[in-house]
Amino acid sequence: MGIKKSVSIIIPNFNGLSLLEQYLPYTIEAIEVENVPYEIIVVDDASTDGSVDFLSQNFPQIIIVQNKVNGGFSYTCNKGLEAAKHELCLFLNSDVKLTPGYFSEQWQYFELEDTFGVMGRMLTPDGNRIEGAAKLPVLKGFKIKVNKQFYSTSSNKRKTPTIFLSGANSLVVTKKMRELGGFDEIFSPFYSEDLDLGLRAWRVGWKSYYEHKSICYHLGCHTIKSACKRRKMKSIYFRNRMLLHAIHVESRHLPFWKMQLFLFEVLPKFLIGNFWILKSFLEYKKYSVEIENSRKSLEILMKDHESHVSIFDLEKDFEKSLTFQNPKFI
Repeated sequence: MGIKKSVSIIIPNFNGLSLLEQYLPYTIEAIEVENVPYEIIVVDDASTDGSVDFLSQNFPQIIIVQNKVNGGFSYTCNKGLEAAKHELCLFLNSDVKLTPGYFSEQWQYFELEDTFGVMGRMLTPDGNRIEGAAKLPVLKGFKIKVNKQFYSTSSNKRKTPTIFLSGANSLVVTKKMRELGGFDEIFSPFYSEDLDLGLRAWRVGWKSYYEHKSICYHLGCHTIKSACKRRKMKSIYFRNRMLLHAIHVESRHLPFWKMQLFLFEVLPKFLIGNFWILKSFLEYKKYSVEIENSRKSLEILMKDHESHVSIFDLEKDFEKSLTFQNPKFI
């Protein structure tokens, strides 16, 4: 089962009082049965629903970090990372229900030197559908897509790789998370930060895995849906996808990606009346300095680790790994 390690559980919270009340006891139960040193850090992102008072009164053992202003998912998680004192960090959404034994199948991954992290199987609240599993990278021209999910049905006991770990339940090596700089706050308030983190980890030379036997239940997008209108959410989503590619596409391919972006994504959507795509595009254009900073940080880190992995290399590596996985796509 692997050697157990100490864990800092980091839960970002924004007006999630009812979620904390419902799901926090399951988190405590899941980590208590492992008999390891642990701490739970709830980072409150300027909530107005009494979340902090509720935690103080009912869970005095929990560490509370309070943001003075609402900073978004990446910023909030990074504040938790700053406070963490244990070997591993579990980044856990407040709307995720862990099951007893959730951690038991995950310790083994951290015996491997190049492991960055692992995530479990996420089910819908009724348990009838898999919401989150291993993610497969597929390139369409210079655009990376990760909408294919799978789990292994092979009996060869090979570990199942995933291109990124869901931000809703990702157990990672604290030291490596800090070396990567945590979640890139360019993606605030939300979307694509977990994919970017996964790509950075793989490109540095670390691996992320999916464990099908670790089960949790996810309510899904509760906070985001209650805070933003659907059109605004789509605008943020596409802006952040543009930012992601601007960071990870190699310099020699950037002109071709930009052409593909405008001709096959921005223009078609605009012509059929989805005018919000123009806002996404214009917002993305404002981030030129931040994009360059993120690119340089990644280049330095890859150089330090003597890595030259591109997103094209990752696609090829995952294609090869599938031959051993006998994948079941969902």
